Amino acid sequence: MRYDLVIFDFDGTIADSREWFFGSLNGVADRFGFRRTTVDERERLRDLGTREILRELRIPLWKMPSIARYMRELAATQIETIRLFDGIPDALRRLWASGTALAIVSSNDEHNVREVLGSDLAAAFGFYGCGSSLFGKKAKLRQAIRRFGVEPGRTVCVGDETRDIEAARAVGGVAAAVAWGYATPEALRRHHPDVLLSRVEDIAGLF
Repeated sequence: MRYDLVIFDFDGTIADSREWFFGSLNGVADRFGFRRTTVDERERLRDLGTREILRELRIPLWKMPSIARYMRELAATQIETIRLFDGIPDALRRLWASGTALAIVSSNDEHNVREVLGSDLAAAFGFYGCGSSLFGKKAKLRQAIRRFGVEPGRTVCVGDETRDIEAARAVGGVAAAVAWGYATPEALRRHHPDVLLSRVEDIAGLF
């Protein structure tokens, strides 16, 4: 099938920020009063859904906006440590050259996203829905779909977490999950994505 629009998540999907995130996690835990974790625990958390992770870390939902805002600010000060996954620049350029519309919906800050992409790749995206809340991606996805005037069923939403699958389903899009991000492939499979991409090179196979 020919899809008209691809909406990418950023962290863990096109940007390799997992080590930065986990390396920052205990400092953020101390600041906001949730549970610290060991390296082994963090790997175990990758096999859980987003809501299960919040319960494990004892993070109430009301704290999430403040935590997310702080994480965006922290990322901006350490942005040089975050890079695109190998193969992502080529995959994005191929999609752009094919005439496929591209968008990003992310909880990260638009400035951070553009900084990591670089000016050339940043220009490939016709919509940035950044700064979304933890479970607030649905509204941003709908905005992107309306912006391009495409059918939800002809839109692929690419993400690396279980909440990305849930958001794609909620807007009627095709849920494509990537196996190289925050959640393990097993955690993603339990949420039954329409497509599970094992390698960056598999992105081209969608089109």
